[in-house]
Amino acid sequence: MPLVRIDLRRGKSSAYLTAVRNGIYAAMEESFSVPKNDRFMLVHQHDAEEFDYDPNYLDISRSDDLVIIQIACNNTRTVDQKKAFYKAIVDKLVADPGLRPEDVLINLLETTKENWSFGHGIMTYA
Repeated sequence: MPLVRIDLRRGKSSAYLTAVRNGIYAAMEESFSVPKNDRFMLVHQHDAEEFDYDPNYLDISRSDDLVIIQIACNNTRTVDQKKAFYKAIVDKLVADPGLRPEDVLINLLETTKENWSFGHGIMTYA
């Protein structure tokens, strides 16, 4: 069950935000084999003074269209799966809504299965 947090500058259209969410979810289905309907995503839009990043860290030229994607998920994927996942996200977001590959930052937060409760106070996966 990935929990996805998407952070970006304020001002994008509803269609743009939908394309970002749909692209990430499609990549999760393809590369992480998430079950159908396992979709929990939060979008956080920030004013310019609330969105601070280095435009050239690691010699990657970022713009104000930077999208930061943080995904909490179970620690069950291999390095190869993660590499394929990162590439799938970028490919999909380049195709729609037209992001530059340099403007996609991805961070996985891996956790063990007992750290999830989907409701009713039940430890869902343990």
